[in-house]
Amino acid sequence: MAKRIQFAATGGPDVLQYVDFQPKDPAAYEVQVENKAIGINYIDTYIRGGLYPAPLPSGLGTEAAGVVSKVGSDVTGIKVGDRVVYAQAALGAYSEVHNVSQEKIALLPDAISFEVAAASFLKGLTVQYLLRQTHKIQAGETFLFHAAAGGVGLIACQWAKALGANLIGTVGSEEKAQRAKEAGAWATINYQTEDIVARVKELTNNQKVDVVYDSVGKDTFERSLDSLKPRGLLVSFGNASGPVSGVNLGILSQKGSLFVTRPSLGSYITNREELKTASDELFSLIASGAIKVDVSDAQKFPLSEAKRAHETLESRATQGSSLLIPGK
Repeated sequence: MAKRIQFAATGGPDVLQYVDFQPKDPAAYEVQVENKAIGINYIDTYIRGGLYPAPLPSGLGTEAAGVVSKVGSDVTGIKVGDRVVYAQAALGAYSEVHNVSQEKIALLPDAISFEVAAASFLKGLTVQYLLRQTHKIQAGETFLFHAAAGGVGLIACQWAKALGANLIGTVGSEEKAQRAKEAGAWATINYQTEDIVARVKELTNNQKVDVVYDSVGKDTFERSLDSLKPRGLLVSFGNASGPVSGVNLGILSQKGSLFVTRPSLGSYITNREELKTASDELFSLIASGAIKVDVSDAQKFPLSEAKRAHETLESRATQGSSLLIPGK
């Protein structure tokens, strides 16, 4: 028997249950991982709340790092005892043990701890496809990135600095502004006290930016459009304030023939080869020290306290990444 988090109805953090279950042997192309650290991502709250439907009852979580305990009969390139990390696996990573398709598994270099891996893998792969594929950020380029002190945002600040680019990050407090700047943000905008569009214009000599990365959604959508140059690109990749709906496409013409995309990691990393390319780039930056991922003890929760972890995440009180630790 092992322990995991599951939910039988959608709703708030109270629906999360800590239960016993009997792990199945991995299927032919699956790997069984004994999780050592589990990543908590905002998308988990969308699934728990029903925005992204899942068959019920359901496990939760798609990202963790650990040690391979079993391999399926047709698995290649992965063996028992390997240190691994995975993301975008089938739901159920909030668990002591999880069976994962080999297509989602990356071998973890010895130089990177389980906690760092679980705190950075999905977020780091997200930054990789955003800054290196959706729109290829160039040295010297200035762009806007919302929620710059969040888990994805702090990695984006560091990645932008490594690329020699100028990231303008929106934040909700002076403390978060300082954290984003320390991570590599070129400038910050406190949306509680500053006008985002006016500040973007000020920072760019009235030129505005070619690309905006927006994971906030409803609350920032129009301000993101207004921060773009003509023919600029809005990359909408999250809904922290709620989904964008009822959009009149004519507004894109009115604001300068703008482009909008709603990308997902699954469309950019579709096989093991693409996963290896993206993860190698991420691991290289982490190993070199260009990207540092620190998780405060206050944001490490026992697996049994997933409910408290979600409450803390949704309160917007967290900075950077949060983890669940099995057996803690």
